[in-house]
Amino acid sequence: MSPEVFAEGDIVGVLTTEPLDRVLDYRAPEGGCAVGAFVIVPLGPRRVLGVVWGPGQGDFDRTKLRQVAAVLDAAPMLPGMHDFLTRVADYTLTPLPAMLRLATRAPGLGAPPATRRVYRRGDAVPDRMTDARARVLAVLDEFGGLSFTLGELAAQAGVGTGVIKGLVAQGAVSEQEAPRDLPFPPLDPDLLGKALTPDQAVAADALRAGVRGQAYGATLLKGVTGSGKTEVYLEAVAETLRIGRQALVLLPEIALTGEFLTRVEERFGARAAEWHSGVTQTERRRVWKMVGEGGAQLVVGARSALFLPFRDLGLIVVDEEHDTSYKQEDGVLYNARDMAVLRAHVEAAQVVLASATPSLETWVNAEAGKYARLNLGARFGPAVMPQMDAIDMRTEDLPSGTWISPTLRAAVAQRMDKGEQALLFLNRRGYAPVTICRACGHQIGCETCDARMVEHRFLKRLMCHQCGATKPMPETCPSCGVTGRLAAVGPGVERLAEEAAAAFPQARLAVLSSDLFGSARALKEAIAEIATGGADIIIGTQLVAKGHNFPLLTLVGVIDADLGLQGSDLRAAERTFALMRQVAGRAGRAEAPGTALLQTFQPEHPVIRAILAGDEDAFWRAEAAERKAAGVPPFGRMAGIVLSSPDVQAVFDLGAAMARKDGPLRRIGAQVWGPAPAPIARIRGRHRVRLLVKADKAAPLQAALAEWAAQFRLPANLRLSIDIDPQSFY
Repeated sequence: MSPEVFAEGDIVGVLTTEPLDRVLDYRAPEGGCAVGAFVIVPLGPRRVLGVVWGPGQGDFDRTKLRQVAAVLDAAPMLPGMHDFLTRVADYTLTPLPAMLRLATRAPGLGAPPATRRVYRRGDAVPDRMTDARARVLAVLDEFGGLSFTLGELAAQAGVGTGVIKGLVAQGAVSEQEAPRDLPFPPLDPDLLGKALTPDQAVAADALRAGVRGQAYGATLLKGVTGSGKTEVYLEAVAETLRIGRQALVLLPEIALTGEFLTRVEERFGARAAEWHSGVTQTERRRVWKMVGEGGAQLVVGARSALFLPFRDLGLIVVDEEHDTSYKQEDGVLYNARDMAVLRAHVEAAQVVLASATPSLETWVNAEAGKYARLNLGARFGPAVMPQMDAIDMRTEDLPSGTWISPTLRAAVAQRMDKGEQALLFLNRRGYAPVTICRACGHQIGCETCDARMVEHRFLKRLMCHQCGATKPMPETCPSCGVTGRLAAVGPGVERLAEEAAAAFPQARLAVLSSDLFGSARALKEAIAEIATGGADIIIGTQLVAKGHNFPLLTLVGVIDADLGLQGSDLRAAERTFALMRQVAGRAGRAEAPGTALLQTFQPEHPVIRAILAGDEDAFWRAEAAERKAAGVPPFGRMAGIVLSSPDVQAVFDLGAAMARKDGPLRRIGAQVWGPAPAPIARIRGRHRVRLLVKADKAAPLQAALAEWAAQFRLPANLRLSIDIDPQSFY
């Protein structure tokens, strides 16, 4: 069905990216425009981006209507995308303009087609190599032939533009005039992939059949770490390309894209399009435009890639679907895993949720038959699952101020003697979680948050992990003024690295923590170096659990396996279980068998016992039974409401009023808890109060929440956010 077309002068409704509460009426421009066209319209003295959303309301004086200023040279928004944005807005209670902003996050969409001067790797070798020149060439090599503007290349390499122009003069860098937005090189789905095991072949056949059906379907691809899930879903990608549709692969961590894109290039003969915060602005515009025109067959990206304007999306893969980073915690509050399922439904596409430790929501849907389930029970090739053991810390002779038990220390030494790698895992960034004055007991906190500041000794600074504020490590206590009595309490990865360096003075140590890398490129380089044997002992936080492949790694030591078991978070047990299984899965991914040792003071805890036994389905069944009895997700519905303001009285007053006037919620059988101070009651100078709403699974929660919130006029500087299906409770 062709889109509705408006002739010049017709009244059209335009949804802009500005924070307004309605679609605005304009007159169609000379030449007319169609529903879905991206346009520039006048708004007050400014010109803003919008999309033709449909016919205008016509309830405004026609003589005063302004005309659409320009229709952009971009593929129009298709009905499926219109439907998707509307449904996400309804589900998350997000204003449509905010959804449109999320769907147009590319610079220069309004700029006319033009050429630009771009820089690529040349054929010549410079007559003299310097560090600066080497950095430029390394960036060009790393990005696999992608082009850069002069400014982008200089910024990525950390050099002046003169260095690049010098390399151009020598032929080591090529300077060309190129159209701004070129299609991506075609991918060949018929290049020979890796030989599949019988289990993999069965799973791949099932996914290929689903893709060929060109209808909605959801599949849980569950396989132990190292079982070759990636090779299986790449076969589904190949089938999608064969039938002429587009594919999207979502990854939870930007650092994973380098290794994954290399695998894609090997499988299909060309690089896929990338979409994440580490991509240059020039490349973002190109990806956005080419996705809409069909000039990008496969996109590999972070969660926001879900909102790209695909022309014909046939497959979405959510890799490591359990990962909490798929939940957007600011701006538009959405879970990319759930929205991927919704987009696949809208687009009549297949969605594959891949994980070794699926989220309970996904596991329950597979058990209920809503999702198909494919299992890969063995590791690929000669690799076998690591042996899992607990170290009972109650029986270990551990000196005060140390964290590596004698048993774990001996195991690390044994691996080093064999020329293998060991990983020490601790889920705490920085040097120590608390800095305390031993003279007066004062704990150094953030000035604008109710959070302790964390010492980062490598950076020689204190950092707040809530707002990102930093300050130099003080010599004297800010409370009592005594010098030399400030002490770090508790372990962080930097302190653990210090202890490991003392215990193993000959070892090459690598610390993997997101705070220690200034760019995604630097992090990717560090991971690649470790994978080729550039370290004997790896010390890391959650970052190392996310899909990395270290062939020489045979021992994983978890320093504090009990850390995630405390607290009131309803997902604490699930997260601990998934994290421990994922990090243990880094060991023994090649020929040498692996071992995972969990230091714990609670070896009899049900979660620890389930991890060691490897009986994942038994854990999920027990966890599901507990959640069902409590009526909480995925067997009930929840919404988190956060009120924030610089005025603490204002947030408590509004919270109390909302708790009293809960009629719309009571009518659907929902309950309201609160108001109460948020666990972190102040962030960036804003006081925070939480309410929690709980309802039955079938209750019309969004409509009731909207009616409830509409009763209140917010004072200036007071914000209210509603988080449907909250993942964190801070």
